[in-house]
Amino acid sequence: MHQAIPYSYKTYFPTTIGLSHDTSTTTTTTTSVADATNVGKLVSENAVIVFGRRGCCMCHVVKRLLQGLGVNPTVSEVDDQDEAAVINQLLRIIGVDQESGGQDGSSVKFPVVFVGGKLFGGLERVMATHISGELVPILKEAGALWL
Repeated sequence: MHQAIPYSYKTYFPTTIGLSHDTSTTTTTTTSVADATNVGKLVSENAVIVFGRRGCCMCHVVKRLLQGLGVNPTVSEVDDQDEAAVINQLLRIIGVDQESGGQDGSSVKFPVVFVGGKLFGGLERVMATHISGELVPILKEAGALWL
């Protein structure tokens, strides 16, 4: 009987030595409470960055859509215990008062996509601009696509 390979979000390719991870497709970082203060630095240093919960299927959809277009997004997976700290940092970046973050409908919901250092939106905005044909020019302008 064949032995099953455990599921992982990374792709595995057989080699002569064993199994190796394919890390060339995307950069995935895990944000912790200590790194929550570096959220602004991550946003400013990357042309496209996706913040999502660890294991979130919608984050995976956004990542795969961007990869299909030729973008290599940085994906920051946020643990459940660090979610509040990261959301506060994201609200600070986009200029929303933390106290009114949930009352006026401007609260942050994962996945959150930043393009060119500015809040782009979530899954709905990424899909809508892709379907309308506006996503590729936006990504080119941000420097995420060259062709």
